[in-house]
Amino acid sequence: MESSNSQLQFFQHIKSILPDHISFVDEIPGLLDISNDSAYRRIRGEKHISLDEMQKLASHFKISIDQFLHLQSDSYIFSGDLAGPGQQVFERWMESVLKQLTIISSFSHRHLYYLAKDIPIMDQFMIPELLAFKSFLWRRSILQYDDLRGLKFSLKDAVPGHQEMAKKIVDVYLKVPTTEIWNLESINSTIRQIEFYREANMFETEDEVKKVYLGLLRLLNHLEQQAETGLKFRPGDSPATATSEYQLFWNDLVTADNTLLAELDLKKITFLNHSVINFIHTTDIRFNTFMHDNMQNLVKRSTQLSKVGEKERYQFFNRLRDKMKLAARL
Repeated sequence: MESSNSQLQFFQHIKSILPDHISFVDEIPGLLDISNDSAYRRIRGEKHISLDEMQKLASHFKISIDQFLHLQSDSYIFSGDLAGPGQQVFERWMESVLKQLTIISSFSHRHLYYLAKDIPIMDQFMIPELLAFKSFLWRRSILQYDDLRGLKFSLKDAVPGHQEMAKKIVDVYLKVPTTEIWNLESINSTIRQIEFYREANMFETEDEVKKVYLGLLRLLNHLEQQAETGLKFRPGDSPATATSEYQLFWNDLVTADNTLLAELDLKKITFLNHSVINFIHTTDIRFNTFMHDNMQNLVKRSTQLSKVGEKERYQFFNRLRDKMKLAARL
């Protein structure tokens, strides 16, 4: 380690990224196979940490050591599971989403920023019809489940386990204050997917198409209600049940990319979307500082739709509904 000050910063960073319920001092001895006393001496900077020990800790906590060695690098460490073709991958992906949200919700100060290219998945999971459709589409067309090959979509075939897991995901998500940045194209991906399946005759009946569209309409109406109250709650529930804030902004200046930024006590985590449903994440300080500044800049250049901006909110959601109704022929 170049200096004891860098070593102290390294351990302080590790401590900052751990939820309150995980003991920092209990983690280090087991990972380095040393005594508690030796761990304390390294944490306090009384004993230098070796590069091998540093690498073990950096690998386990998934952090970049460049900043602590004062190296100028354009490299960043990202982590994440990959959901590719194969059985039960979607189920593991849902478990991963729940795990990440549970970690986020465990921090005292927590806030999610979502730059929405598509309708945020946690919002979609609030509507059983949308969840059933997206679950089928992702498993059949993206993850290539063998047992879905040649089958058509029907709501009667919705997987109960997916509905149960989605409920858990939404329950945790509702505990996390959120800022979503949308534009008028954020609904396009879902409409294209529904229309592709409709034109390819992959719905069992036309009635199934309309039920999915009505589910989408119900979600838009609910999100408008959330924006009006500035609170997050389940469709059909009273805003009085809400436990966290909801901020919605309209930005047609940039093309969104489904980036998420989690603000957690003294640290931040960025989640980048790729390969349709996959996310990778990093706790790199320099990268997250840049992403946080970028999010704040986008918020400043957006129209606020939550609590205030009644006219703009009405226009925004009406345009989304008109776009959906035109495609749905409702």
